Amino acid sequence: MAEPIIIDCDPGVDDALALLLAFASPEFELLAVTTVGGNVAAAKTARNACLIREVAGRDDVPVYAGATRPLVRDAVEAGDFHGVEGLGAVPARTPARGAEAGDSQRAIVDLVMARPAGSVSLTVVGPMTNVAAAMASEPALAGRLKQVVAMGGARREGGNITASAEFNIFADPHAAAAVFASGVPIVCFGLDATHQVRATEAHIAAIEALGTPAGAMAAAMLRFSRQVERDVVRGTDAPLHDPCPIAWLLRPALFELKPCRIEVETTSPLTMGHTAVEFRSAQPNARWAVSADADGVFALLTERLA
Repeated sequence: MAEPIIIDCDPGVDDALALLLAFASPEFELLAVTTVGGNVAAAKTARNACLIREVAGRDDVPVYAGATRPLVRDAVEAGDFHGVEGLGAVPARTPARGAEAGDSQRAIVDLVMARPAGSVSLTVVGPMTNVAAAMASEPALAGRLKQVVAMGGARREGGNITASAEFNIFADPHAAAAVFASGVPIVCFGLDATHQVRATEAHIAAIEALGTPAGAMAAAMLRFSRQVERDVVRGTDAPLHDPCPIAWLLRPALFELKPCRIEVETTSPLTMGHTAVEFRSAQPNARWAVSADADGVFALLTERLA
């Protein structure tokens, strides 16, 4: 039986790759894609999700636009890493079908509460604004979810937007703090794991050689990310962040997880969005990915984009 999931995202190049992987995976009953402002403005993330859905040929999946700004802090974006329109070098255009009426927060509540308790996984690969707002509006939501599977945070690797903060958490630390404190089971893929999953030229060439629309889109975005990694970060191969939670749902053996307690800094101007990941806690609230099989993740992505 297919696993019911909702993907909450801010496409974004790596979000787009996560969506392409999910759209191509029959193991999922994809209830909806919900979007939030993050990597680029909210209107662009909603449009991008609809465009990716069109490329994937998955008009059966509804897209709902969500929060346009964080709960408390001013909005931050990451156009330098994702391109002005959020899709790297892929030209943005208006998709034939746009987002549904209604908003992400309401859609998350309605879809989860309509299903049996413990059956729906919520995969969050952007700022957690929609999720925190949904939990605040429906106190029973956290107890109804099977789990939240998230991309966010950093421990050993340090931050990618500040010295100690990863972008998704930094973009709305107050929302992340609320979700980690909600009691929902959480599996978290921070930079410690995603920095192990890097797109080599061989990985990109294999995807490009597929000759499919999804493969062509994915390869173009990966090449853009690889160039950004060289120009901005002064690195080599670009990390593949947001597909990791989707890959774990499909192939758990590709990752090693450890129980931990995660708390989020929300008050310090210096360390805003820092994730304190403590493996020694007697009160764990999450599982943290500590290692990843990069070749296995790319093999899965390539298989599905074919």
